[in-house]
Amino acid sequence: MSLQDHLPPLNREFVAHFGEMGSRWGINRTVGQIYALLFISARALNADEIAETLEFSRSNVSMGLKELQAWRLVRLRHQAGDRREYFEAPADVWEIFRVLAEERRRREVEPTLSMLRTALLEQPTTDAERHAQARMREMHDLIDRLMTWFDDVQKLAPETAMQLMGMGTKVTRVLELKDRLTGKSPKRADPLPDPPLDAAA
Repeated sequence: MSLQDHLPPLNREFVAHFGEMGSRWGINRTVGQIYALLFISARALNADEIAETLEFSRSNVSMGLKELQAWRLVRLRHQAGDRREYFEAPADVWEIFRVLAEERRRREVEPTLSMLRTALLEQPTTDAERHAQARMREMHDLIDRLMTWFDDVQKLAPETAMQLMGMGTKVTRVLELKDRLTGKSPKRADPLPDPPLDAAA
């Protein structure tokens, strides 16, 4: 029995897409599909059910679940009278976003900030080093400011955070009004260049 037989078309499309996108997000296809299946499942699933539905080996499912647990993207559940372990994705999508953002920050952003802080403590001895250090400071300050903003957003209630993100251009208009009142002329971002033809294909 194939994945097509185990899942209805809409569910199957979602699971397949997460598998295809997994490598772009830094996870393999197996982990992506396991997470997608748990995310849309109406109940917690055990490893045997996951393996049967996705046609993965039991060992691959176990490794995938361990990776998802390390990312805190799945939760372990036990059911009365059943010794097997069951797994589910958090129900709140905002919580999922927060956990994923926190983990990516810990694994990817904080090491970069640490390296930049160390580099900025060095005393440059050449023009090339001074130029490089100035660029590093710009990068450090931007990341540091974004992380401060991220910490503030993390403290908000989910409803407040969603409302803030939904404001969109309203925030921009408020900032533009402030700049006009203070006599500042805000610099607009340059448009992004078109992607290479081979990448767009």
